[in-house]
Amino acid sequence: MTRTDKQHSAAIGTFTVRPLDPAVDAELVHGWVTHPKAAFWLMGDASLADVEREYRSIAAHPHHEAFIGLHDGEPAFLIERYDPTEVELKGLYEAEPGDVGMHFLVAPTDTPVHGFTRAVITAVMAFLFADPSVRRVVVEPDVTNSAVQALNKAVGFEVLREIAKPEKDALLSACTREQFEAATGGNDR
Repeated sequence: MTRTDKQHSAAIGTFTVRPLDPAVDAELVHGWVTHPKAAFWLMGDASLADVEREYRSIAAHPHHEAFIGLHDGEPAFLIERYDPTEVELKGLYEAEPGDVGMHFLVAPTDTPVHGFTRAVITAVMAFLFADPSVRRVVVEPDVTNSAVQALNKAVGFEVLREIAKPEKDALLSACTREQFEAATGGNDR
């Protein structure tokens, strides 16, 4: 799923992705990452300037990218894609060729839709695997984040081991293209 590619879920709607523009999107993303439901993003006390600075830094980084995910054309989630040998997991695990790291965050809402977050992570994984060079997605959720661990398992992630990062204890987890296809029934829509 690139800027023009779409993923569709009959029950949920259409997902698209565009690059995050720090100057345009900082206010939107600030509301998401500072919301209490985003506690695991560790940005709860971040100012708008802090968020814009963070995403300007990501935009300038050669091994880290951020994207806004759209649901039926409206901003609904955040994706970060990174090279785990250079960012986040550098020196903390045994990288394999074709590894890509990922973070995702669904925007807070007062009207949740059943199955929406699972549809988002499925769309995020399809977006990552749309790149033929990606063979495996690696993630490092907080060991206490049981909600995202359940979502990760639902799309094929396997916990490799616990790792200590400076900001948290994390569950290093990985999902190959084949594991994703098996978990989603070959239907990445």
